[in-house]
Parts: sequence; C-alpha cells; structure tokens
Amino acid sequence: MADANQGTSSIQGTLPLYKKPEPLNVQAHKGKGLKYGSRPFDFLNATHFVPVTVGEFAAAGGDYPLIFLGENRVVVAVMGLREGENLFVDPNTGEYSPFHYLPAFIRRYPFVGAVHTGEAGRFTLCVDTQSHLFSDNPDVQFFDEDGKLSEFTQRAVEFVRRYESDVVVTQQFINRMKELDLFEEQTTNYQPRNAAGEPVGEPQVVASYWGLSLKKLNALPTKTLEELRDNSYLGAIYAHILSIARWEQVLARAAFRAGAAGATSSTTQPAMAPPPPEA
Repeated sequence: MADANQGTSSIQGTLPLYKKPEPLNVQAHKGKGLKYGSRPFDFLNATHFVPVTVGEFAAAGGDYPLIFLGENRVVVAVMGLREGENLFVDPNTGEYSPFHYLPAFIRRYPFVGAVHTGEAGRFTLCVDTQSHLFSDNPDVQFFDEDGKLSEFTQRAVEFVRRYESDVVVTQQFINRMKELDLFEEQTTNYQPRNAAGEPVGEPQVVASYWGLSLKKLNALPTKTLEELRDNSYLGAIYAHILSIARWEQVLARAAFRAGAAGATSSTTQPAMAPPPPEA
C-alpha cells in the first residue's frame, strides 16, 4: 500500500500494477502525460486480483468473488486462479471483458495517492512513470502551458481523493468485522469433469482465504444487526456472501481459456443468513 512519511513525498512498499510511482511535479513532468494505445489493459495481464473498497461490494460482487487476504484482511476481487493470469483481459487484444465492473483501483491507474502520515486527508499525487501509458508525446498532458495542473489531472486528483477516502471507510468496515469476530477461514474447490460432465478424480483446492461467517452473523444480537444495517455494513456483508458464487464464473473462464471441460466449484460456507431485522 502506498504511504509517505510526514513532510516527504516518497512511497514505501509495493502496489499491484505499479512499477515506479513518482510524485507528480511540473519540473519533471511538464510536457509529459498519458498516451492511449490499442491494447489499453495490457497492464492488467499478470494481475489475478485487485483491492476493492466496501462501497464497491455491490457492483464488484456481481462479477467477481470478493475475498479477504492475510492478517490485515485486505479485500480483493479475484480475476484469475494463479499469479500472472487475468481471465478478464483478452490476451489477443488487450481489451477488458465487456459489461464487467472495473474496480476503482484499476480506473485510477497510473495515478496513486501517497498519503501523508498523521495528516488526515492530505496526499501527494503520484504517477507510475514506467507505465505503458506514460509518454513524452501524450494524448493528454499533466500540466498546461502555464505549468498548472491540466483539467485532466485535476479530475485525477479528485478521483484519487475520493478513492483514499473510500479506503479509510473500508478499513473501518474491516476493523468492525474483526471486533465482531465475523471472519472465518474458507476454501473454494474445483471438481474436474469429463466431457460427459462426470466427476474425474478428487476435488482440488483452488483458494484458501478469509470470509465473513454466516453462522457468526446469525448469532449476533438483534441490536448489533440493527447497527450493521443502519451503517450499511449489513448490505456489504451480504454482497460479499453472494459474491462467492462468482467463483463459478472464474472457473468457467479458466476452463474456456485452457480448452478444458467444464467444472463445478464448492465453498466451505453455510446457507444464506436470514434477512436483517426491520426497524
């Protein structure tokens, strides 16, 4: 995740997609900008998941499994089964699969905000200078002739500002899920099948991750469920739960790309939780 020490503009750590993010400044980047080629999403080819924010759960969950990873429970949209593979980018054209939600993490690329530690809401706009979009002969420039941010870059600043705000809200959601002990380890399995649709061999584990437990959700007191409903967390929980069914789509895409027979998946998750209590 991008961050910066207070009073500096350096980025520490690494980000998916980003190779060399640098603070945008007029001395280094005037006359430069972005150039859009014929393969706009080639930069996603090797990325099999990307982070999403809680406000995207409803939209993203309709197209991708949304899962939580690691001790920090980073929530991501799954786009492939293995590192180096994105099943939603056409390897022949570099185009993204039409009619599928494009997460904000992707839409902000090649920009990113370097957040200033201890200064809420303040960040430095950075750009990946090794992106295939970065150009000395751009379609859109970062700065105008007077050295001021171009209208295009101003829109990028506002987009990144909103995104960083959404990241904070997402972390608050994750923290509350931890406080309520709603996380459980889950797995998704792949069942190979022959041309007749009959199972072949044993199911194989596709992924192990953290998910929100329906059993634990059901056991929460009514007052807590009402709190989750009122702050929109309950809707996000259901969106995550429903998104797990999208593993079928990811597996089907993998089978289609490999020219293999169809497959089914199963997930270690109980049945659907009851509807939220009425006000």
